[in-house]
This record gives sequence, structure tokens and C-alpha cells, in this order.
Amino acid sequence: MGLNPVATELSTAATDAVLAVLALACIRWLAIRMSEEPVKTRLWILVLALLAVASILGAVAHGFALSGDAIYLLWQPLFLSLGLVVALFVIAAVYDGVGPDAARRLLIPGLVVGAGFYLVTLLFPGTFLVFVLYEASAMLAALVLYGRLAARSGERWTWFMVLGIALNILAAGIQASGEVRLNLGIPFDHNGVFHLVQMVAIVTLVAGVGMSLPGGSHHTESKTNEV
Repeated sequence: MGLNPVATELSTAATDAVLAVLALACIRWLAIRMSEEPVKTRLWILVLALLAVASILGAVAHGFALSGDAIYLLWQPLFLSLGLVVALFVIAAVYDGVGPDAARRLLIPGLVVGAGFYLVTLLFPGTFLVFVLYEASAMLAALVLYGRLAARSGERWTWFMVLGIALNILAAGIQASGEVRLNLGIPFDHNGVFHLVQMVAIVTLVAGVGMSLPGGSHHTESKTNEV
């Protein structure tokens, strides 16, 4: 089994690998803050863990010259992971935008929807468009929740969440276009550029989550203002 001979497939694999490392680093950063708001922190850690799994599988699928059967087998857990990532992302948004009780009630139905997305990919194999549509719908719902929260509270962390989601939507648009190219000495096709934008989105979102936790900057600022 050798490396994929297509240069853009190798760069896509590399960005997938970096994405996995970034997700794991963010997990460690959030885990240190687990005691500050454990339920919310666990939700985001689970989102990042599933993203890391999907990225590792993607790195293998894109980076190596594999048989069609091997690629098909890799895409099964990858699609399941992505489906659950998106579902849990929305649940995390509901936690902030509506409340912990609503998020708790939505957890099981949300996981069922995420698993259901995977079943849909079995009915429509060979296309990433199904995931793009699923992700876009979920991101728009999350954007509405955080947009309302940002307009109502004006807290800085909420605007980080809005920006992070907007970047995710941009990344999905790049992926769906299939035409975006970038050459930084290394050629990137739409998949590689999708990952690059997604990295910025993840850092922005995790920064927002960190600021939203007790002891985060917005809490510190609030206490300072009260004094």
C-alpha cells in the first residue's frame, strides 16, 4: 500500500491530519476547564473527539492508494462520526441558546438524527453533497441560536461563536462548490481549502466556548464592571 499519487489528495490528507491534531489539542485545553461547567464542556469535547476520528479516517482515505472496497469501509465510520458531530454541535448550541434542560431533552433525538444521516448516505452513496446539505441546515440553526444570544447579551464570547459558525458555513460552501483551488507552494483543491477554513473555525469556536465558561474572560470582565 503506497501513498496516493495525486498531489491534491496528499495535501487533503495532510490537512485532515492537522485537523485531527488540532481537535485533540482543543480537547486537552477544554478538559483542563472541565470542572467549570462539566456538562457543556463534555458536549464540546465529544464534538471534537468525533471530529478527530473523522479526520484521522479521512487522512487515511485520501493519503493512501487504497482499493475501492477499502475506501468504502473507511467512509462508513467516517460518515457516522460526521453525522454525530453535527447533531451534537446543534445540541451544544441549544444548551447555550435555550438552556441545559432543552439540550438534555434533545440529546437522544439528536443522536438518532445523526445516526439517521449515516443511513441516508447508504441510500445515496458516492456523494458528499448529502453531508453538505445536512451540515448547512444544522449550522444555520446554530447560527440563529447564537445570533439571538449575541444580540440579546452582547457578550464577546457569543460573537466568537457566531463567527466560528459563519466560517463553518463558508467552509461547507467551499466544499460544495468543488471548484476552489489554492496554491501555497503545495496545491490544495476544494477539500484541502475546506479543511484550512475549518481549522480557523474550530479555533474560533473553542475560544468562544472557553470564554463562556465560569472563570472565562467574559465572567472576569463582568466581575470587574460590578466592582
